[in-house]
Amino acid sequence: METLPNCPECKSAYTYEDGNLLVCPECGHEWTLAEEAEETAKVVRDANGNILADGDSVTVIKDLKVKGTSSVLKIGTKAKNIKLVEGDHDIDCKIDGFGPMKLKSEFVKKG
Repeated sequence: METLPNCPECKSAYTYEDGNLLVCPECGHEWTLAEEAEETAKVVRDANGNILADGDSVTVIKDLKVKGTSSVLKIGTKAKNIKLVEGDHDIDCKIDGFGPMKLKSEFVKKG
């Protein structure tokens, strides 16, 4: 038996197929599997619009205050071998002198 995805609107597990549509009986939301695939394939872009991928190197484009400390991550700081993750801070990396960090892609440029 094929398991259907939960409703993207209300997260209900009681979805069913109606032709080529998936339907949620609880909230009435209808969607297709193609829409489901588009939503899961999120593209992460840097401040210049370049697509980022796991393993890329990025450079910080503005001074960033490091939360929980009095230190600042200076403009031009490089992070090598990044990993893309879900969430608001979508880059996981290690920065020399700071250690592991999470960064927002809008504050970095590729290269």
